[in-house]
Amino acid sequence: MDGPILPAIWKKVSFCLWPLTELPPESNDRQILPDVVDCFVSKLIRHCNFSWLEVNMHRTANDCSSKDQLIVGSSDRGLEQYTQLLHKTYIPKVVGIYMEPSVVYIVSVLSVLRCGEAFMPLDPSWPNERILSVISSSKADLIVGYESSVDRTCHQLDKLRWLIHKGSYPLFYMSIEDVIRKKSDSLLAWPCESERLRSFCYLMYTSGSTGIPKGVCGTEVGLLNRFLWMQGSFPFQKEEILLFKTSISFIDHLQEFLGAILANCTLIIPPFNQLKDNIFCVVNLLQEYSISRLVAVPSLIRAILPALHNMHYPTAQISLKLLVLSGEIFDISLWKMLVKLLPQTSVLNIYGSTEVSGDCTYFDCKWLPTMLEQDALGSIPIGIPIDNCEVVLIGENSPDEGEICVGGSCVASGYFSHPSILPLDNVKLHQEIIDGKNNENEVYFRTGDFGRKLSDGNLVYIGRRDRTVKICGHRIALEEVESVLREHQEVADSAVVSRCVQGDNLFLEAYLLLKKKENNLEVFRSTIRCWMASKLPPTMIPTRFYFVESFPMSSSGKVDYKMLATFAASEAGNHIAIEETQDINLINVIQKAFSDALMVVDKISLDDDFFEMGGNSLLAAHVSYKLGINMKDLYAFPTPLKLQKAIEHKKVSSSHELRADALVGVNSQEQEKSKLPSNKSWMPGVDNSTVLSLTSDYPVKRLKTDSDLYIDPNDANGIDMNNSTSSQVSCSYSRCNKIRHDAGCEGYNCHSVLSWEVPRDKRGFMREQWMVYMESCVDASPLVVFKERSVYLLIGAHSHKFYCIDATSGLVLWEIKLQGRVESSAAILDDFSQVIVGCYDGNIYFLNFSNGIPCWNFQTHGEVKSQPVIDKKRHLVWCGSHDHNLYALDYENHCCAYKIQCGGSIFGAPALDEVHEKLYVASTSGRVTALFVGALPFGQLWIQEFGVPIFGSLSVNPPSGNVICCMVDGSVVALDTEGSVVWKVSTTGPIFAGPGISRALPLQVLVCSRDGSVYSFDLEKGDLFWKHDVGHPITSSAYVDEHLLLSCKDSSLSQRLVCVCSSSGSVHVLQVCLNFDGEIQPCDMVREFARFELGGDVFSSPVMIGGKIFVGCRDEYMHCIRLQEEIPI
Repeated sequence: MDGPILPAIWKKVSFCLWPLTELPPESNDRQILPDVVDCFVSKLIRHCNFSWLEVNMHRTANDCSSKDQLIVGSSDRGLEQYTQLLHKTYIPKVVGIYMEPSVVYIVSVLSVLRCGEAFMPLDPSWPNERILSVISSSKADLIVGYESSVDRTCHQLDKLRWLIHKGSYPLFYMSIEDVIRKKSDSLLAWPCESERLRSFCYLMYTSGSTGIPKGVCGTEVGLLNRFLWMQGSFPFQKEEILLFKTSISFIDHLQEFLGAILANCTLIIPPFNQLKDNIFCVVNLLQEYSISRLVAVPSLIRAILPALHNMHYPTAQISLKLLVLSGEIFDISLWKMLVKLLPQTSVLNIYGSTEVSGDCTYFDCKWLPTMLEQDALGSIPIGIPIDNCEVVLIGENSPDEGEICVGGSCVASGYFSHPSILPLDNVKLHQEIIDGKNNENEVYFRTGDFGRKLSDGNLVYIGRRDRTVKICGHRIALEEVESVLREHQEVADSAVVSRCVQGDNLFLEAYLLLKKKENNLEVFRSTIRCWMASKLPPTMIPTRFYFVESFPMSSSGKVDYKMLATFAASEAGNHIAIEETQDINLINVIQKAFSDALMVVDKISLDDDFFEMGGNSLLAAHVSYKLGINMKDLYAFPTPLKLQKAIEHKKVSSSHELRADALVGVNSQEQEKSKLPSNKSWMPGVDNSTVLSLTSDYPVKRLKTDSDLYIDPNDANGIDMNNSTSSQVSCSYSRCNKIRHDAGCEGYNCHSVLSWEVPRDKRGFMREQWMVYMESCVDASPLVVFKERSVYLLIGAHSHKFYCIDATSGLVLWEIKLQGRVESSAAILDDFSQVIVGCYDGNIYFLNFSNGIPCWNFQTHGEVKSQPVIDKKRHLVWCGSHDHNLYALDYENHCCAYKIQCGGSIFGAPALDEVHEKLYVASTSGRVTALFVGALPFGQLWIQEFGVPIFGSLSVNPPSGNVICCMVDGSVVALDTEGSVVWKVSTTGPIFAGPGISRALPLQVLVCSRDGSVYSFDLEKGDLFWKHDVGHPITSSAYVDEHLLLSCKDSSLSQRLVCVCSSSGSVHVLQVCLNFDGEIQPCDMVREFARFELGGDVFSSPVMIGGKIFVGCRDEYMHCIRLQEEIPI
């Protein structure tokens, strides 16, 4: 039943998975894998009805050792015996594995194989809709995901829970830590003498011309044959170090880790998110780990060649013994560069597809110099068949030229169509079973590729006649892309063509017929590109979209794609001509600013849209400052080409003179201030016609308890937040340790502090307590409210919805859909009766705290991202807007009492100094404005112009009244009450979040930077207390847990905990020493106490109370994470 692969693996299990950060330290040994798989298989048997193994429990590994040796030892004889048994097969259950390349993924694959079933890789980088489509098509019996682990520092794997909301799929969570901790009670053995075999052991989906992905049923004999050929022709050595870097949607990933297991080699498994974010990470891995073999597509190698050329990598050049290229045309020019750069490396060009177990022919490039003397080749040959495979050319005129057809051990069982398997000829892409030339019973798979045989027998790939292309190694049927485009409600018809540039770079172009004329095609182009991103993997999304009134037609009445391709080529020529006539220095400056902000290493093209590449208002502020333009101009001209033209034609409202030397630094000239017309409504007595009653216009849902909610069932021993505050008082907690108390609290009465004793050699760990599905990204920061012995969490999302959640259980108490997405944090009135939140539609909403029904709203003239500030003495709510105005809203009379123009958009919350009756506000123009709010009419005290955007909120140091502000250029400034600079310091990266001041860390202000560090500065002098690097950029503010105090049994020192979330999704809890004196070095003041990885980027600032962390995430969930103690380092 298991075929030849699994016994072979189990006889070769003494391999090392490196790094082993996903396994507990005590489990870091070379024999851990069999135990882990045995335990996981036991779980599958108990919980998933995979009960066939129970019949074979009494067999032992010794019972089948001789047969294992027979199958594995002789490739010809063993494979022949295995092939003879294929007629006695059954259809296995399909188990989807939804993970990134990791140790856990390998364990899951081996466990499913040992259960006698078939695994189906589900790539987390696919859009959710495609994953759902594949699961539905395969009728998967089970989906396996990865449960949150103790200290996942390398991978972001816990991304499965959205399926709970999307459909009723059987889900199974795997935790290596739990498996190792509990161990398996039963001895499992291989049922090697079973008379029946599964017809396939894995199911991989590829693009299909019918518009629906096709599931290829791969066999163990095909995988093992591919390994045995490689081991026989290019043998693995035990001391070799291999790299597992390929996406699980690409069949080559199987040989990457199976080769290491079967050959007893060390396997490097890097964090996959780093590989996606930075392709040059591959170069670093080659150098640092002395990788001996690398599998890649030619386009990847071409991309990283500049890094290999420009940097010294002697170790990589010596250690890399074999470079295997496949998946794309291998151009001669690339080979010439590789020969010079890697003279000691053997280079193979391998050809194949998913239907032939990945590879069926190979060519060793050492023979190329001799061949080039005889033949003029445009690309590297694809070579000759591997062992036990036969390749023939079926042509009309010549036996040496025709369609490539493959037979033998490598060919898949067929295409999966539940509950059966369709033969490979039942498709429309010119793939069918044909008679072989040597054996009338032999069948061949028709690949659709055409080739030519050279005089020495090597094959050369010459192209295809259908509409299937390969991009980055992935086969793409253009018909599938067209089919998806036609699903869009505004598209009447579509046609997609491919175009090749720079030899081996291929991209797609889409031509659309619209049902009705669009007024703004640029906006619609962005809209449909984003819509496609929710449907298809990135490689299948067209690079350019053209809108036409009709398609050119052939004489047969079909779309003439050749003519469309010609049009695309002419358009490309126009683009090239434009590019060659640009001011290259100015273009380079703009492209570098885009690249720095987006943190990408790929070349930014002239037509790349900043916001479509992941830019947001935070990053836009950074680019605008670097280029010296107003941020609104970047929204108007989002591509390098458009922005360059706008600057040259003076269409931007403010810009510096940009020169080529800006590549190493932007000129520090002061920005020209925006000039807005004066408006009498800035003064008290403004027209309040925009105030609306919303009671009957907005749907409100209450008491939702469905699959949107995930509650940790093991939370019985968690910290009781209800006991953190007295029942007689109410208080609220929000970002940057902004805390409000009701009249009976007097500031400190509600602060109860828990104390943990933690030895020096211990650290904490975190686990998910609950998570609530929010239907879209969550960038807002939570507001936590204690009221009448209950704890509430209030937060909004990009879905336009605002939620009230029971903070102890994750129960959604009510939700309301507003008129725009919510990115601002909420605030609550001093009587705790209404919640105030800003919205992207420009409204500031006042919602009833008990049911979410809007009481009233105020309409501004721009997006509202600023957190409102409550001024209970004057019954006002202060809130800024993207329209450059700061508003004071009278919440008793439902009107605007005052507003003032601040010179730029206001994103951060203003700071109210109630002691001195002053209010401070900052804007993206770099202006800080001080107001006296003691009595009407409010007066402007002073303005400080820094010329650098200020995005984060301001904070006031209560004793001195100094105001702290952070700037995009990395500066941190303290201003006194008269506007004079008290101190100024700099970090090494941009700052987008506000500073944090907490009574629990006296005399310190915490600042988070995009350089990946948290800084602690002296509030009075600006001296650096300590700095801690979390390893990834930080866009949100830090939070100090004022309800939890750590003490060490062997020390008189006590510590506080600080929570910091990186943009990449990691949650860090830092342990900070309180008793700082001259004998303790700053580096000893702080260390990482615990870490947790979320399933998406984080721009939300956390709130941490009594060891519980609340934070929003771009994985579309609101998370509550619980900190626990007593895990040894």
